Amino acid sequence: MKLLNKQGCIQQQCSHQSQAQCQPEKNLSAATSLAVLHAKSVTLLTHLSRDLRASLPNRCLLCQQRIEQQGYAELFNGQVLTGVCQSCLVSGLYQTEVCLGCAKPLMQLQEYCGQCMASLPLKVIAPCSYHQGLGRLVSAIKYQRQIAALQVLAQQLAYRIQQLVKHGLIDLPQVIIPVPLHPNRLRQRGFNQAWLIAKQLSLMLDLPLDDRFIFRLQDTQPQAGLNGKQRRDNCHQAFALMASLESCLAPELVSSRSCYQHVALVDDVVTTGTTINEIATLLKQHNIASQAWCLARAEAPNLRD
Repeated sequence: MKLLNKQGCIQQQCSHQSQAQCQPEKNLSAATSLAVLHAKSVTLLTHLSRDLRASLPNRCLLCQQRIEQQGYAELFNGQVLTGVCQSCLVSGLYQTEVCLGCAKPLMQLQEYCGQCMASLPLKVIAPCSYHQGLGRLVSAIKYQRQIAALQVLAQQLAYRIQQLVKHGLIDLPQVIIPVPLHPNRLRQRGFNQAWLIAKQLSLMLDLPLDDRFIFRLQDTQPQAGLNGKQRRDNCHQAFALMASLESCLAPELVSSRSCYQHVALVDDVVTTGTTINEIATLLKQHNIASQAWCLARAEAPNLRD
């Protein structure tokens, strides 16, 4: 079944015409439910986070020591350090510049390493490696609903983005787009960690967030534990542009979202890049450039040293 071709039109081959007319409407209905569930889950998590911060000691999730602010508010515009102490935070961040393509350590600040210069892969911006200490905090967001350190990690990502913009290695996008979950997965988990991260970045960088531009068509199995080929097969044609669905069903609903030229895709972790690249390929077919932002990069084992 192929829902979206290179021209952005729906092509669904069904034996009955009623099925072809019904399926896109179901997709739009699912997307509406997705947005409502997003709002409810974010409200719940916001209240829960605020209550916990007020009632519990502010201790580092990694070393269990009390977190001392030590001028953090002055460095990051009045923000409070939560979830991780400054020692663990600093030691977990990248200690050298890294290639924006493969995360290979570099001697100086530049876009790509020599190997990536030949292929110019999608730029992935992250403040740290998933394999270092901060990876445990990123994993806890998704699997343990532990979001105490989310804001601090998002601040480090925002700072990294600002530095790369300052040095001319990347441009700020028109909009931030979180990698979407399928409605079934969202109901099971109760929240989309990519949306929570994107919301923080939207506030910190003063950029709009669009969580309806890309829609997940297939309820794919989790990527964790799959090899490269399995990941690619799992994500193949798993996404569609909502603007394309709306333009076929109700052209009057299409807004300026279809005029994006440069977007940032946000996820918690980029491992092999299969999910991000699948979406980037789809966007490229509609002449939309993209870059990826994530809290941590799970680079290949041979690039860690």
